[in-house]
Amino acid sequence: MGRTLKRTAAFTALARSLAAGARGGPSLGARLAALPRMIRATARGEYDGGLRLAMMTAATVYVVSPVDLVPELFLTVLGLVDDAVMVTWLAGSVLSETERFLEWEARRASVIPGHVTP
Repeated sequence: MGRTLKRTAAFTALARSLAAGARGGPSLGARLAALPRMIRATARGEYDGGLRLAMMTAATVYVVSPVDLVPELFLTVLGLVDDAVMVTWLAGSVLSETERFLEWEARRASVIPGHVTP
């Protein structure tokens, strides 16, 4: 049940992110361009996307891993279905997380750096 909910959430994020781009939200190009900035900000500890980036990296490794070729050879349809689900989840996660990062970046840009003196 928990796995189904996570998949449903990923599919919902994918649909919401694609619809946001159509409604005037960040374009796909803006989201993909934000990816290197998001990774850099996470590596510096400025952005809290570490666990989500790790999960997206693990999903990417799973999809491109040669070890995953074995299920396709023996379980053709099931082997391809698990890859399709993983790619869909990954796309939804990337789109959702980049939108979240772009919102964080916009909020951060509106803050004037410094400190308050009494």
